[in-house]
Amino acid sequence: RILVVDDERLLADTTADILRRAGFEAKTASDGFEALEMMAAFRPDYLLTDIMMPGMNGAELAMATARMFPATKILLFSGQAGVADILENSKSRGFEFPLLPKPVHPIKLIEHLKNLKDR
Repeated sequence: RILVVDDERLLADTTADILRRAGFEAKTASDGFEALEMMAAFRPDYLLTDIMMPGMNGAELAMATARMFPATKILLFSGQAGVADILENSKSRGFEFPLLPKPVHPIKLIEHLKNLKDR
């Protein structure tokens, strides 16, 4: 089970479709607040979230998820270079998350998810 979060709806839907074809049960959310609401009922094994989103950024979502759902594996992705400060802020709070660049090739994404499963 995986929750894909991205404010670019087309990207979230396309990523979820790719993951479904690879055997995952995938749902999407378009922002961090919607994602947190969905997580209580959906209980994803994985959270795949964009970093740069309005309202709650992906690092904030990842930190909230790590606190509330510690069994959920988290993978961040971003197509923007300006995420270093956001990641450094979460690192200073004791949270470090793997990051994939956007666009990510589907095979590479699935490999990263499998690697997270083995941790």
